[in-house]
Amino acid sequence: MSFDTANLAYAPSIGVRRTHQTPVVLATEATLQGYGRLVAEPRDFPIEIVQWPAQSWRPIDPHSGDQGGLAEGEFALVWRGDTLFGHNSAVGDSYLFGWSRWPETARPAGPPAARREALMWRANYHPDGGQLVFPLEGENFLVSLAAPGDDVTPESFVTFRVEGGQGIYIHPGVWHGPFIPLADEARFLDRQGRVHARVSVDFVKEFGLYLAAPLSNGP
Repeated sequence: MSFDTANLAYAPSIGVRRTHQTPVVLATEATLQGYGRLVAEPRDFPIEIVQWPAQSWRPIDPHSGDQGGLAEGEFALVWRGDTLFGHNSAVGDSYLFGWSRWPETARPAGPPAARREALMWRANYHPDGGQLVFPLEGENFLVSLAAPGDDVTPESFVTFRVEGGQGIYIHPGVWHGPFIPLADEARFLDRQGRVHARVSVDFVKEFGLYLAAPLSNGP
């Protein structure tokens, strides 16, 4: 996999030495209640699109403000050295998502190192629509989610482990961290609202820590 690491969508925040360890639960229909859904077959899975909000007291006209449609493409992720990179071809963005050790000593290239945890510096939500990711080769992965609301904190997040070749659908407004492959790399089908609005939380700048999720090297 090739990535444009010179043109990242966000410059990562670093410089702290604290983490908040998230709880990890297996993703099921029950545990994902309020966050999203498990996806066994992505082909006809419905994606929610949120109507553009009214600016004042005049309402948005019926059958308008929700016609942007969907973006679809491959979301590729790879561990290089101690660093997790991603590229979402559906929206044309490249990312540095996190590290498996303090970023000041993390290698951004070379063979992937042994990993005990992932350190994440940011998360975001999409107010305009939902997002579906489905592993193209059945890879297991992690994703940290938090309920809607702009007063989110690191303690708001729960990390879900998605197994068995299933994907995940995330409702509009639900916070999510990066999709973290447990293998060295993974490719996902990504389908989401074409507007692709993002609202972000920077854990380093806002809370002086990284959000951390335990993981292991195996698929």
